[in-house]
Amino acid sequence: MADADIGLIGLGTMGSALALNIAEKGFTVAVFNRTTAKTHAFVEEAGDLAARVVPCETLEALTAAVRGPRAVLLMVPAGAPVDDQIAALDPYLGVDDLIIDAGNANFRDTMRRMETLDRPFLGVGVSGGEDGARHGPAIMAGGDKAHWDRVEPILTAISAKFDGVPCAAHLGETGAGHFVKAVHNGIEYADMQLIAETYGLMRDGLGMAAADIAPAFAHWNEGRLSSYLIEISAAVAAAHDATTDGPLLDVIVDAAGQKGTGRWTAIEAQHLGTPIPVIEAAVAARNMSARRDLRAALADTFGGTERLQLGEDRLEAALTCGKVLCYTQGFDMLRAAARAFEWSLMREDVARNWRAGCIIRSAMLDDMAEAFEVAPGKTLMEAPHFADILSQTIGALREVVVTASAAGLPVPAMAAALGYFDTMRLERGTANMIQGQRDYFGLHGFQRLDSGESGQHGPWAEG
Repeated sequence: MADADIGLIGLGTMGSALALNIAEKGFTVAVFNRTTAKTHAFVEEAGDLAARVVPCETLEALTAAVRGPRAVLLMVPAGAPVDDQIAALDPYLGVDDLIIDAGNANFRDTMRRMETLDRPFLGVGVSGGEDGARHGPAIMAGGDKAHWDRVEPILTAISAKFDGVPCAAHLGETGAGHFVKAVHNGIEYADMQLIAETYGLMRDGLGMAAADIAPAFAHWNEGRLSSYLIEISAAVAAAHDATTDGPLLDVIVDAAGQKGTGRWTAIEAQHLGTPIPVIEAAVAARNMSARRDLRAALADTFGGTERLQLGEDRLEAALTCGKVLCYTQGFDMLRAAARAFEWSLMREDVARNWRAGCIIRSAMLDDMAEAFEVAPGKTLMEAPHFADILSQTIGALREVVVTASAAGLPVPAMAAALGYFDTMRLERGTANMIQGQRDYFGLHGFQRLDSGESGQHGPWAEG
């Protein structure tokens, strides 16, 4: 009988967690995995929730198990696997059946699918990792609002809640949901890199052991920096390794992995012409971290680093400043995309969506939502609350970047944040020199500051 509320394809880590979450919220979910044994193993391990799980060995059986008009959630790897899965599923679907891609898709792929598929389609970003997927993620949907309305009861039920408000929303048309998820991940890269740089300054600059760093992060998590990433940084620093009887952090290889979403954010920022230097620095830092052999060789060639004279309170303030500037850039990118793609995307809705469930959830996000609502056309740097925070902390960021650089300690994301701040607060910049150069070698023309006339040329044009 077709009695399932929704179908789900792909029982990997995230897919399995979401399926259990759906069942736990009282919905019946039909599940399919390419490997049939995995489907049956999932049901066997579902315990009491198995009664609301319908295992299916074929796509035909999956679609037969879901009530019409059907909704089928795809939890398969991004890219070609999504297209392959849609092609395999399509013959068994009716014209009104809805496909939901909830993987880490590139938003341009999502927009292409919406243009070419002759059926309802939603692109949904899901953040929170395995634990979030199981107990309440942040859910960011893009596409036709009517399609979202069909599955909204299920997706809001399984989402994280902030003061009772679901962190699940329709954020805009076409690829808006997956775009917001990509920017989320770009901010995540930057936030993690800023924290890692702060950890490095404590370890290499102040000579602190992991056991001493953990309580510092835990203390910061009680103040303005309160967030999931600071919370888990304290836990990671405090973790014990049974093999060495020492800190686990000290035996983890210093080469960071990535799945590409941060890189997508950096690429799209260039297309949109919106500056996100902290995120770009974080992506580059991950790439540099992978070159361990070269780093070891250059360390022998160029020597080591020096100790710092910095208080932990200055590091906390610098990290706070970097975080505000990082979020400023991410939200400015969302505003630029909303204009470029004509999405109804509102930054305050995104900020509220990120308040719980997702990886970058932070105490600051509630204030950010309010700032955007009060002043829709302004950046966070212009909002009084965050302008005050920046005024209070920029001196610490400047001190940390200068002191770290003098000691040979790398702080690429912090330095990018400082460079962004100084550039954006400088009324008269230096791009006039660049325009002069461009006109000299290419006669590209420039605009005069005094008269406002454009298409002007220097004396070199006369020769």
